[in-house]
Amino acid sequence: MNPELYLADLEAKPAALATLAATLEEADPFEGLPPGVERVLFLGMGSSRYAAGVAALRLRAAGIDAYADYASAAATYPATPGTLVVTISATGGSRETLDAAARYAGSPAFTVAVTNVPGSPVTEGARLVVPLHAGEERGGVSCRTFQHTLALLLALESRLTGARRDVPALVRRAAEATADLLDHRDAWLPAALELLDGPHGVYAVAPAERLSSAEQSALMVREGPRRPADACETGDWAHVDVYLTKTLDYRALLFPGSRYDAQAMEWVRQRGSTVLAVGGEVEGARGTIRYRHDDDAEAALLTETLVAELVAARWWSAVAG
Repeated sequence: MNPELYLADLEAKPAALATLAATLEEADPFEGLPPGVERVLFLGMGSSRYAAGVAALRLRAAGIDAYADYASAAATYPATPGTLVVTISATGGSRETLDAAARYAGSPAFTVAVTNVPGSPVTEGARLVVPLHAGEERGGVSCRTFQHTLALLLALESRLTGARRDVPALVRRAAEATADLLDHRDAWLPAALELLDGPHGVYAVAPAERLSSAEQSALMVREGPRRPADACETGDWAHVDVYLTKTLDYRALLFPGSRYDAQAMEWVRQRGSTVLAVGGEVEGARGTIRYRHDDDAEAALLTETLVAELVAARWWSAVAG
């Protein structure tokens, strides 16, 4: 793992997204799926599972039986006909995901491997392989692959639901939004670093529909600079994390869009906690970061973690240097 190369990986996001958009325009990567899919099971760890959790929620909202499980779970849904098993591993070698995939090899379930490394172990036995097209992440941290996983799972949703979503156009908007954050980082990053730099870590908060943004943001702070960080769903925050504002110097990165933003912010204001909002104005926030297309919830889903990623890159570089 290398902080300078990690930063370079982040700066390469717009170009990688442009490549992915062009690839999606050429062909549907899920065209090989069989008809009659009755259930979708996502299996992965870390960032892969974060992305899958949002994808499963979206599919359920569309009326499709879908679930995202830890690949490390001892048991989950049985391998029945009509079940689509999607194993996700950016490197293609996650031990837990390989073990989970092995349980479905040769079964009546249809298996799909989503990976950034075609030909890697996770693809063995898969009936369909979907490449992430994220390029090599030389920094050793899943950042572009996380973004591309989300985009491809939106393409899977479009395929299964028959929605007429223009996924390549969405990916291009995400590329523009990502480039905007990168191009203007000198204007927002110093304040973000100051607001989030507390003695008790960083807490990322997001609505259920974009919970992966909070989870990935917290992971980036833990993985690079090795600072304490955690994630929470906005509505659940009033039941599980609000207590921390009583005793800690609570610093939060809030991704607005939940109907429960105001409920959380009421407690924040009462207890003098610090919140940095990303992508929308929130009453009581100490700072707000806006960027191109941040009013598009799907573009935000693919983009907003870059704020925490760049914060983590700066902190990590300072520690490594």
